[in-house]
Amino acid sequence: MDSAGARRSLMRLLGTWGLTRLVLLLYVFKVFVFPGPDVTSDVSVIYQGWFEVLRTGTFPLGDVTWQYPPAAALAILSPALLFFLDYTSAFFVLAFLADLAVLGLLLYAGLRPGRSLRGAWVWVAGVPLLGPTVYARYDVMVTAVAVAALLAGARHPRVMGALVGFGAMLKVWPVLLLVGAVRRRAWAAAGVTVMALAVLFAAVMPGAFAFLTFQRDRGTEVESLGSLVFHVARQFGWSGEVLLNYGSVEFLGPYVSLVSTAALALTGLAFGWLLLWRLLAGRFMTHTLADAAFVAVLMFTTTSRVISPQYLVWLVGLAAVCLCFRASPMRVPAGLVLAASFVTVLEFPVFFAHVVASDLLGVTLLFVRNGLLVLATVMAARELWRSSVPGADALPLPAQATRSKETSVPS
Repeated sequence: MDSAGARRSLMRLLGTWGLTRLVLLLYVFKVFVFPGPDVTSDVSVIYQGWFEVLRTGTFPLGDVTWQYPPAAALAILSPALLFFLDYTSAFFVLAFLADLAVLGLLLYAGLRPGRSLRGAWVWVAGVPLLGPTVYARYDVMVTAVAVAALLAGARHPRVMGALVGFGAMLKVWPVLLLVGAVRRRAWAAAGVTVMALAVLFAAVMPGAFAFLTFQRDRGTEVESLGSLVFHVARQFGWSGEVLLNYGSVEFLGPYVSLVSTAALALTGLAFGWLLLWRLLAGRFMTHTLADAAFVAVLMFTTTSRVISPQYLVWLVGLAAVCLCFRASPMRVPAGLVLAASFVTVLEFPVFFAHVVASDLLGVTLLFVRNGLLVLATVMAARELWRSSVPGADALPLPAQATRSKETSVPS
């Protein structure tokens, strides 16, 4: 593409980002009303309530809905930086800035030689597909940290490790980014960061790790893969109920614990697969780190007993990083994640009442969304195996020049 064409493409990307984000801001600030339940109440009620407790120097010990690692307090307290705005407005602005930071990182990576702007387009398209929920949860902030960590991984393993450690103390899942890390410095930096933050929070704020005991009695969340068992069972007289429990709408009743245990078993199998892949993998190219992270988070999201809509923000961000690399085989799984994002905004918040009621529309949306996630997971795992395990049917790289640059990453 000539320079004029590249500039036009970049301007289209930036224009699309600006227009879609303006619409999201108009929705969260309620200039327009998005259909379904109010997704911003988590910020104005729950987050702001936690903010009032956290600012006193302690964690919300009596609130079982606080289920996050201690550094999450920084995200909840961050609107105080914009002291000239009320809490909810400041939070939305910070979420918007985190979105902008991800775009900047993907543009910086995508404009480098041998890279692609496809990743930036995935982010630009994927976020609005999820609707205003993206700006009404702190997951976009965690995703910004994860994207920065992955893009730093090849050249700056210690920086990656520190960011992964910080991200893991924000919301645990970024620890999965280390699955494909071959440099010990990344693991060491992550461990040091986690330990330092753990000691700091334990020393200065009581209840830093109370969240570890707050999930023992959780049910199966109504949007999860396992929930499909009960959505179908309700059609045949299952005697359980749907209740707001531990901050999410869950199934409670007969056999719920069995399905939750099965979900944990699936997660264990996913961990076993990742361990086997890690032992057998021998071709670590520049995109393998991002590909492995994408697969790991897909596996643990899909098999979880909770699949909240904001979890798709993680997957969109990681898919975007993968597609920054021209040689990444994750194009189809990334497309499936985008499709799942669109179905997600339909099942929550637009038609969430139908999901809770387990009627035909609600169950159909869940089958489609969760089916897309399962398909994306299977295909992404297959592509990761083929591209990195010696002896597998590896996908050819696009050119000899690419092969010479992306053969392997030294340990």
